[in-house]
Formats: sequence, structure tokens, C-alpha cells
Amino acid sequence: MRFGKRIYLAAVLSGVVMFTASVQAETSRLTIESGDNALSRQQAAMEKEQWNDTRSLRQKVNKRAEAEWDKTDTAFDDRDRCDKSANVNAYWEPDTRRCLDRSTGHVITP
Repeated sequence: MRFGKRIYLAAVLSGVVMFTASVQAETSRLTIESGDNALSRQQAAMEKEQWNDTRSLRQKVNKRAEAEWDKTDTAFDDRDRCDKSANVNAYWEPDTRRCLDRSTGHVITP
């Protein structure tokens, strides 16, 4: 029996050694990725392109709104000058935003 115990003990120890070796082999292949790959770079490029397009559209909308504001502001000043004009025939045409002469219909500068 003594010989059987040695064989059993040798088998158990070799199993432990093999298990330890396999565990070490698995952990030695640990790979840490930075998250920077072709797919994430492509997605970042697409998001930047989308942001630039959106920014460009916002700038166009803002410029148009500013131009409309300038037109309205100028028309308000022109109407004020037309209403205060010494010319009795001067009147403000709201549809065209112009100061016109009642008798001729021509644009006048008050």
C-alpha cells in the first residue's frame, strides 16, 4: 500500500502542477486594449463631420436671421423718418417698406 500512496500522491501533485501551469499560461496572454481601433476612429470622424455640417447650417441660419433683423431695423428707422417728413404727400407703404409720394407713387427720401 505504501507504493500505492506514492503513486496517488505523485498523480495529485502532477495534477496540481499541470493546473498551475495552465492557469499561468492563460493569464500570460492578457491583452489590454486602449479602445482606439479603426471603428472608433471612423465613428469619431463621422461625428466630427456631422458637427461641422451642423455648425455650418447654424451659422447660415444665424446670418439669415441677422440680415432679416437688419432689414426690419432699417425699415423701422425709414418709417419713422417718413412719418416725420415735412413732405405732406409722403406716406409709408408697409408691404414694400418704402416711403412713397401720394401724388406720384414714386419712392421719396424723407
